[in-house]
Amino acid sequence: MRATNNGSALLRLRKVSRTYGQRRALHPLDLDLAAGQCVALYGQNGSGKSTLLRIAAGRDAPTSGDALFAGRPVSEDDPEVRARVAVVGDTVACYPDLTVREHLELVTVAHAVDDADAWIDQVLADRRLSDHARALPGSLSSGQLQSLLLAAALVRPRDLLVLDEPEQRLDPAARRRLADLLIAEKADGVAVLLATHQPDLAEAVADRMIALDDGEVIADGPPAAVLRELGVRG
Repeated sequence: MRATNNGSALLRLRKVSRTYGQRRALHPLDLDLAAGQCVALYGQNGSGKSTLLRIAAGRDAPTSGDALFAGRPVSEDDPEVRARVAVVGDTVACYPDLTVREHLELVTVAHAVDDADAWIDQVLADRRLSDHARALPGSLSSGQLQSLLLAAALVRPRDLLVLDEPEQRLDPAARRRLADLLIAEKADGVAVLLATHQPDLAEAVADRMIALDDGEVIADGPPAAVLRELGVRG
C-alpha cells in the first residue's frame, strides 16, 4: 500500500553528519534514494548504520548537512513525513495488553487506512501471523514479534520504508520471505533504505550498498562489487 506521491518521493542526503558530544557517529556522506530503489547500509554494530537511518526517518537531525524527503527537510514532526515514511526499528516495542490484530488496528486508525480489515487480514497472512491474531505479545516468539513489527509497517501507506536490521530474530525461511517482500516493495515503487549484517539479503534486494565503519564510508557501489572489495565474496 503506497501513499500517493506522483513520482515525487525522494530521499536526498547531502554531506550529513552526526556528532554526540565529542564522538563523531557519522562522518559527512551523500545519499540519493528514488522510488523503486533500495540502498543497503552494511557494517557491524557501531558503524553508523542506525544513526544514518534515524536521520533519514527524521528521528534525529544531522549535526551538519541537509536531509530532504520529497524536497522538504526530514522531520518526524512533519505530518507529510509521518504519513509517507514507515520505519521498522531494531528493537521490539509493543503494548503488552494489545493483541497482534489490535496493534495493526491502531496503526490503520492512526493513518486513516481504507478497508482496514481487509488490509490487516492480508498482512497477517503474508507475515504468517493469522493464527496469532488474538495473541498478546508476551506469548509470541522473538521471530513472531519481528514479523509483527514488519506487519505494522506494511499495513499503512508508505513511499519510503526504513528498516534497521529487519532480519534479526528471523529464521532462514522468514529471511527468504523478507527478501521477497522487499523486492515486491521496490516493484510497487516504494523506496527502501535497509541496514543489515547479512550480505545475502543486501545482494538479493539492494541496487546500491554503502559499507560503513566507525561512521565512515569504506566502500560504495553495487552490492556484489562492495562485497568483493570487503573480501566477503571471492
